[in-house]
Amino acid sequence: MYSLSPIILFVYNRPEHTRKTLIALAENSLASESILYVYCDGIATDASTELVEKNNLVKKIIREQQWCKEVIIVESKINKGLASSVISGVTEIVNQYGKIIVLEDDLITGMHFLEYMNTALDKYALNSEVFQISGFSFSPPDIESHNSSYFLSLTSTWGWATWKRAWDTIDFECSDYLLLKKDKKLTHRFNYNGSYNYKKMFLQQMESKKISSWGIRFYWNVFKQSGLVLFPDKSLVINNGWDSSGRHKDSYDIFPILDWKNDYRVTIFPNITLTDAKFNKIISQYIRKRTSSFIKVINRILLIFNKIHI
Repeated sequence: MYSLSPIILFVYNRPEHTRKTLIALAENSLASESILYVYCDGIATDASTELVEKNNLVKKIIREQQWCKEVIIVESKINKGLASSVISGVTEIVNQYGKIIVLEDDLITGMHFLEYMNTALDKYALNSEVFQISGFSFSPPDIESHNSSYFLSLTSTWGWATWKRAWDTIDFECSDYLLLKKDKKLTHRFNYNGSYNYKKMFLQQMESKKISSWGIRFYWNVFKQSGLVLFPDKSLVINNGWDSSGRHKDSYDIFPILDWKNDYRVTIFPNITLTDAKFNKIISQYIRKRTSSFIKVINRILLIFNKIHI
């Protein structure tokens, strides 16, 4: 039997979302055998009374019960922001264990999420082409569910896992981002076959600093290395954070999870590590179609990547 990966959960100021995330995680088939690290971000010195109260309540909730076999809580004395918290927290834990499963406080996981993650982490541990395991999956009607999984060249931040060997290759400074300004073909591929303007998002990160996202920088690094990401054919994760509780104040999902089943199980994993051409086409068309309906809503595509702190 392989050793189970540690789990890291990032929390901050959403107590009820945090509780739901932890309850779902505790119901996972391997939770009672897993180690959970909870990283709680601190608050700024000028934070409002309401924010202080919410942060304190989150700290209380994460201690309500033994959510996994072992729970280790790490509280920051300062407000780092999500991007910095993820980068430093993942680096610390993955350096210690060599692999990691990552969650945020607005993610509801299916009961076999940890099983899927650990199986995939073990199966592709030595395959340098695979950079990430995604628990989230898109739900276009053209994709049937067969308890299987497939590879794409697109990263995800809705419940994911990786290895130290992959994380060590990520340069979050992205000093070579100017390549996108010089090469139209490269830009088209980076924009996932022209399905969405990820280049614009990346430039907002690197130049105007309008956003602070670890996710878009992670994607750039994986993209440059022609890395692959494993996706389940049916999502094992639901994001319930788009209800005006976060900084986006959004009230609907661009990418709804259709026909969610808490007990869905992935049992089939590809032996050949190549981008699945069929799924690649379906997903890129799906993203193009879904985002075109919300053309006036800037950067909503960040549902795929990360929470923006502006």
